[in-house]
Amino acid sequence: MRTRTIGDVTVSAIGLGAMPLSIEGRPEEKQAVATIHAALEQGITLIDTADAYHQPGAHEVGHNESLVARALASYHGDTSGVLVATKGGHLRPGAGDWSQNGDPAYLKEAARASAQRLGVETIGLYQFHRPDPAVPYADSIGALAELLDEGVIRMAGISNADVDQIRLANEVLDGRLVSVQNQYSPAFRSSEVELALCDEMGIAFLPWSPLGGITDAAELGSKHAVFAEIANARRLSPQVLTLAWELSKSELVVPIPGSRRPQTIMDSATAATVKLSADEIQRLDAAAGGDE
Repeated sequence: MRTRTIGDVTVSAIGLGAMPLSIEGRPEEKQAVATIHAALEQGITLIDTADAYHQPGAHEVGHNESLVARALASYHGDTSGVLVATKGGHLRPGAGDWSQNGDPAYLKEAARASAQRLGVETIGLYQFHRPDPAVPYADSIGALAELLDEGVIRMAGISNADVDQIRLANEVLDGRLVSVQNQYSPAFRSSEVELALCDEMGIAFLPWSPLGGITDAAELGSKHAVFAEIANARRLSPQVLTLAWELSKSELVVPIPGSRRPQTIMDSATAATVKLSADEIQRLDAAAGGDE
């Protein structure tokens, strides 16, 4: 497994997005744990979660964090090198509803609750999940700065951020912003400006829904003909080719594909071994976003 760096931590070039293991349509826990274990077996050392990854309603807050903690505890191998990244500030209060809470006091309370569910004294990477229009962005990020200073979290990141928010967050954190997690895939390329800024600033960029989302990932090849063509020529799945294309964007890109089954994360992990030619990258760049 090739590696990349988030802050001062070395992680696998492909991470695991654990969200599908806890939201609607989630598998039984035995399969969910097997999926996380399969990722670890493939050398994946970055697992992305959040307190909001649960089925709608407040009674399940932290379901995914607790699941990840149980899977790590039951794994037969050494997990000391695994970075668990979680997030706070996004909520699922009811059926179909998502809301934001960027209040600094709330974020500090949420981070401590996440640490308890994860069974750790210090969270490896804590990310502000989504900007709250009702709270000044600098105030929300200020809570992360305090969490860093207090030792509740080791590293701080942000998610769903634009370029101005990235710059502001890094300023508030006194240069300690280590990651930005934004949506990015062949069908969603509007985050390329944020990716380029992260590359310039030396900040890890973690594409979420890197294969187009839970419902569309299986149809990636049929929606993006050039990706399917090159994948077939290379005897790869379109999904693996897509992850390899994203890895080619920058040495700071770490895609976090989601998975509900061991087989899919095992397939995704192989993307770290794929080297694309300059011609292939050029063709994929030209086709992405325009050939659905």
